[in-house]
Amino acid sequence: MSPTSETLTAERILEATEEVLRRHGPAKATVVDVARALGVSHGSVYRHFRTKAALREAVTKRWLDRTSEVLSGIAAATDRDPESRVRDWLRALFDAKRHKAGDDPELFATYTVLTTENSDAVDEHLTDLTTQLTEIVRAGVESGAFTTPSPSTTATALFQATAHYHDPGYHREWERAGIEGEFEALVDLLVRGLRAAAG
Repeated sequence: MSPTSETLTAERILEATEEVLRRHGPAKATVVDVARALGVSHGSVYRHFRTKAALREAVTKRWLDRTSEVLSGIAAATDRDPESRVRDWLRALFDAKRHKAGDDPELFATYTVLTTENSDAVDEHLTDLTTQLTEIVRAGVESGAFTTPSPSTTATALFQATAHYHDPGYHREWERAGIEGEFEALVDLLVRGLRAAAG
């Protein structure tokens, strides 16, 4: 089936946009390039995304949502103890960001540029992540494993304390020798702090 005989959906446009961004980079990629890759007119793309900025924001959000989706499963696993969930959630966040940087460096560099353009999408992503972490901390408080007067403040502190392992600005550090041990030591320290507060 040729691209033009398939239904043009927002998802297909976003997939094509990722490929175009990978090939041309954010400075040179255009809506015309995306339309050409799909075998449609650029007007067809604009019927789904009113502006180039809207398209770039949507593709950024899609990229960020992939990480959120992976982590939401851990946050929602209420049958597991909160300490394991905190550890697994922070590990999954580090792994997800590191894989994005290492597995597809061209696209990672592109998205680093796009996230600076789309602060609303980034803010929404960060809010989603800290909300997930808040739910884990709150479950720990409810079970008696953690004590904190404010699960949301504690979750924000955990998130900020581990920024070195998920903020894209540090991506060059993520393959350095010893990074795994440093990450584990930090998570151990943070979890001990949560437990000590409860003890």
